[in-house]
Amino acid sequence: MLKIRYLFFLVLLCLFAHTSHAQLGFCGGNSGDPIFTETFGTGILDGPPLPPGTTTYNYVEGGPLEPNDGNYTISSRTNYFDWFDTTDHTPGDVNGKSFIVNASFTADTFFNRSITGLCENTSYEFSAWLLNLLPRVSQCPGTPIPINVKFEILDSTGTQVLASGSTGEINSTNTPVWNQFGLVFTTQVGQTSVILRMSNNGNGGCGNDLAIDDIVFRTCGDTISVANSTNDTFIDICEDEIPVSTTLVATPDFSVFQSHVYQWQVSSDGENWTDIPGENNSTYTTPSLNTTTFYRVQVAEDPINLANSSCNIVSDTFEVSVIPRPDAPVSLGDVTVCGATFDSVSVSVPEGVLVNWYDSPVGGTLLTSNTTDYETSVDGTFYAEALTSRAGCISNERTAVSIAFFDLPVLTDEQFSFCEGESIMLSASFPNATYLWDAGQTTEEINVSSPGVYQVTVTDVNGCSNTKKIDLIQIDRPIIEKVNSDHRDIVVTVANEGGFEYSLNGFVYQQQPVFENLLGGNYTIFVRSEDVCDPVAFQFIHIVIPRFFTPNGDGINDSFSPEGVQPFDTFSIRIFDRTSKLLFQSSSFDFSWNGTFNGRPLPESDYWYRIQVGENQFTGHFTLKR
Repeated sequence: MLKIRYLFFLVLLCLFAHTSHAQLGFCGGNSGDPIFTETFGTGILDGPPLPPGTTTYNYVEGGPLEPNDGNYTISSRTNYFDWFDTTDHTPGDVNGKSFIVNASFTADTFFNRSITGLCENTSYEFSAWLLNLLPRVSQCPGTPIPINVKFEILDSTGTQVLASGSTGEINSTNTPVWNQFGLVFTTQVGQTSVILRMSNNGNGGCGNDLAIDDIVFRTCGDTISVANSTNDTFIDICEDEIPVSTTLVATPDFSVFQSHVYQWQVSSDGENWTDIPGENNSTYTTPSLNTTTFYRVQVAEDPINLANSSCNIVSDTFEVSVIPRPDAPVSLGDVTVCGATFDSVSVSVPEGVLVNWYDSPVGGTLLTSNTTDYETSVDGTFYAEALTSRAGCISNERTAVSIAFFDLPVLTDEQFSFCEGESIMLSASFPNATYLWDAGQTTEEINVSSPGVYQVTVTDVNGCSNTKKIDLIQIDRPIIEKVNSDHRDIVVTVANEGGFEYSLNGFVYQQQPVFENLLGGNYTIFVRSEDVCDPVAFQFIHIVIPRFFTPNGDGINDSFSPEGVQPFDTFSIRIFDRTSKLLFQSSSFDFSWNGTFNGRPLPESDYWYRIQVGENQFTGHFTLKR
């Protein structure tokens, strides 16, 4: 009785397993080549519509028509409404199309497709790519309706579900995102075709708009690993080490198949495969190989399925790669380092090639590895060796690259003064070099006549450059505004500022612009800026008019007589008392007045004069003292 109950339980379990709805997922083992693909074609014109019976939705074409709720189109355009404007999913397609669906207001089936040519008692993987067409930021009031698609694999009658699963809610995104979904199912005895059904789990409205592309069916079986006797899953070998031969072992994990039959295949490009006659064991010994070659094995549970690509799977690929020696690295140039104590030499190599650095062209010491740059603080020549990242194949030669460290030209900034109206020679003060002044001159020296900051870039024989700055200051010439006589003093007034010096003979200079206690006469006034510029000369006749005289007969200041009038062409003098009475006048250059009027001495008092000397007139008063 217990055995009967146990058998009944097993029967129920098997029936339940056949009718249960599997969750979405992909083949956990190896897959075969695709036995069915649907990419929906290419081209700029919409369509064609799906075959009759494939969908209950209405087909519309682009232009003024839009795929409203319950409609679909086949198009390379997705820029309807406010949807994403994006391309299909199929890699490499030009104007590739996709199946564009605007889901109905109520959940329903929108795709039925019969898949034929399958094998009975065989596991398969179905997969498809889906895209939510509505951006997260859209014109929908509130949150856009997500897409939610149910996939079902049914028997050819459409009554028995072999596998099913739903995507769940796929919400809107900021940018278009394709997502892949899959189902794994197993055909039963006598089943060689199935029906793929896609249903809309959500409601229509603002959202629930999707695109579908790249529907694929392929066999699903064990994970079949291929390795050689040393457990390598590939061989990389340098061209100077060929020929090479190895024994391959195919190892299934028994996750799906209970038994295994084999057919080894060979390829020269990893894309196009050829059966190897008679190689039907789990092991295979390759011939001696001189070129890159790929191997894999087709596997099925029974011999009749082995020859049918719709029923078998293929193992992982074992690649025997013959790697050529790399060319020597390409030097990026010898390096001159100016003014630094640390830098690097560099080379370039193709992708997949590494570089090691040595201190000699052959043998020597490894300085650093796996870098195209070698950093150093030492002068010298260093050698770059190329080797492939696969198999470590080494270049026949090493590339020499030199580096030399030099000091910058030693230059000193300078400051010079020059006199207004003159020029000055500026020098880079560094011989045997090339020169470039900021005004474009290329000589060591330049002659300039304007103040400012001058710069020169000096490049020495080593190619090292440095810049010198020369600050040139102009010393302005003095502008003599006027020279006055202040009794016996001469007072010089200049119109501009500067460190001026003053002289009466051009040799001895003083800082003060006043020359004191001088006799009247003809003088040359010299004014200069410091001691580097030629002086400015000014001719001046110094007229000294006594401020008082004492006609008392002691021989000192006994008469009133102006000094310094002799150089002039004309001279006249008039003397008045305080009532403006004319007391004396004369036009003699030897004029002298003794303080009398009509032969009688005048009293002590102040008297006034009016002197005309050439074009100049002087007025004032003096005192007669007794």
